[in-house]
Amino acid sequence: MSVLSTAWGTLLPANIPMSFHRRGISFRRILFVLTFSFVLCTLYYSHSRKTQSVVEFVPEEDVVLWPTEPPEIWVERAAQVKNAFLEAYRGYERYAFPHDELTPLSNASLASFNWWGVTAVDSLDTMLLMGLKDEYERALPMIMNSNFSLPVNTAVPFFETVIRYLGGLLSAYALSNDSRLLTKADELGTKLSPAFNTESGFPVFGVNTYEGVELGPPIGVLAEIASWQLEYSYLGKVTGKKEHVERAIAITDLLYNANLTHSGGMYPTKWDLASGNPRDLHLSVGAAADSGHEYTLKQFLLTAQTDKENLKMYIRMTTHVINNLIFISPQRQLVYVTDMSTYKLEDTRVSHRFEHLSCFFPGLLALGVKTLPLDDLESLGIDVEELTRDLLPRDREGYETLSEFSLADIHLWAAEAIAQTCYMTYADQPTGLGPEAVVMRTGGKFRTTLWMDAVRAWDRQGRQGSPPGVGDKLPWSEPPGLVSARERDRATITRDYGVRNIAYYLRPEAVESFYLLWQVTGDVRWRHRGWHVFQAIEREAKTPSGYACVDRVHMKVPIQLDLMPSYFLAETLKYLYLLFLDEDILPLDRWVFNTEAHPLPVFTWTPEEQTAYGITEEHLLSAIL
Repeated sequence: MSVLSTAWGTLLPANIPMSFHRRGISFRRILFVLTFSFVLCTLYYSHSRKTQSVVEFVPEEDVVLWPTEPPEIWVERAAQVKNAFLEAYRGYERYAFPHDELTPLSNASLASFNWWGVTAVDSLDTMLLMGLKDEYERALPMIMNSNFSLPVNTAVPFFETVIRYLGGLLSAYALSNDSRLLTKADELGTKLSPAFNTESGFPVFGVNTYEGVELGPPIGVLAEIASWQLEYSYLGKVTGKKEHVERAIAITDLLYNANLTHSGGMYPTKWDLASGNPRDLHLSVGAAADSGHEYTLKQFLLTAQTDKENLKMYIRMTTHVINNLIFISPQRQLVYVTDMSTYKLEDTRVSHRFEHLSCFFPGLLALGVKTLPLDDLESLGIDVEELTRDLLPRDREGYETLSEFSLADIHLWAAEAIAQTCYMTYADQPTGLGPEAVVMRTGGKFRTTLWMDAVRAWDRQGRQGSPPGVGDKLPWSEPPGLVSARERDRATITRDYGVRNIAYYLRPEAVESFYLLWQVTGDVRWRHRGWHVFQAIEREAKTPSGYACVDRVHMKVPIQLDLMPSYFLAETLKYLYLLFLDEDILPLDRWVFNTEAHPLPVFTWTPEEQTAYGITEEHLLSAIL
């Protein structure tokens, strides 16, 4: 029997006459009742549904054509980045050396990190990679004459000093084989060691290197207490000093054995430095947490893929993040990673804040895809059932969800989708520069959707188009003719996010991920996106003496800020340079970048070192292969 098609499907037989009457009820009234009932059901469902449900996934297609440029174009672009580094560093040399950082508007200096010349030390390995021998040689005397001391009653920040100074010295040593740099690195690492004089062994915030005492609050944050193992492990390897290695092993054990049942197996942000236990249930890969998660995978890779505990914690962390902290926006399908806090074990709140700092995370996922057999973890001795044994049922379900897919695919899709959103936060702005933080639109008429729910819906519907959030997108632009601030604010609803911190601090995280995704996928779009970012930096951040942070990136006329952080030379320009080079001068299976982009060479522990440093079978993956 044929049927009558309506806007809601096949509801009525087609042969029913339009003048149909029964007991005085007309067909028009029946249609009105059906329509009214449908509207009520729709309204009820939209208000009563769980906030993380997905009804359907709208396929997306690639909309941008990225040209394949000839190799000489990229060689020229790498040369432009090298020239930018030279201009920035020479401005620092002229106006700020031997102090820490250049103020590129006032042409003065800042004593921002210890008064030890952080820009020079942070830039050493970039100079070596770019072949800038003269600049490198001019920096060495100042570094060799430093005694790493401070005035009485002052302290240096342990975390920043390790990643910038110690990491910079060790990387420059690895690239140059200049033993003088190793001597200075060992001296600095030893002077920082009072930071470990806590009951748990977690490092405290600051160290007085003059008096040899630790200073700081009793609570530490993950990024600061768990982002030094790479540097101290390598320092112990090349100096043969047991104490450096033992500290790294002890902290890995402490983190690995922590009670993480209520945080889904993921490290929370705050930790008690006396007991060594977590102090909150705030989960994030952004500020105060980022590099603590980063070093789980990187410590495993640095030790030639033998650090079993860190590998397990990387798998647990990424699984929890993918299942719980990655969302997709309602209109443009922008995929982002955010943070959540749980209070009294029941009240969980998601901020939907997306930080520029979190843009390192897609690069980390891509690095894992390249270096790990994610679809054959058993070959590494990883028992997934063991990973979930201490977790709550709801968190164990997340592992079952991911088991429906190739884990390598999921990690790569997440990496590509989040990195694309990082790029869109740049491309959407009139300046072409990315803001420090945005907040995604949720609530009200906007559905809140977990990315994995969207992926499962896409899978159920036959995998039409690219995975959710992966397909190329066009930048958002403000409609013409808007006059008032209110009109402009309303227009941004279609952008899917609001800008919360409107400054660009010359940060590297986005281009870091572009570089790693280019290395992993060979997809030229990541090079083009990096080039767009570099062009925006040249246009908006350049000054006569260097490069400045930029405020009001969401406006057509931004404002430059009088600051050029050392990481701009150590990280941002280094990653851009490597992204544009055709030659892979730092293969990812032989070098591991610390969180300040200082490359350290992969190494193995000899049997003698394992015995001397107390590296047991429990620590080594090779013991169970």
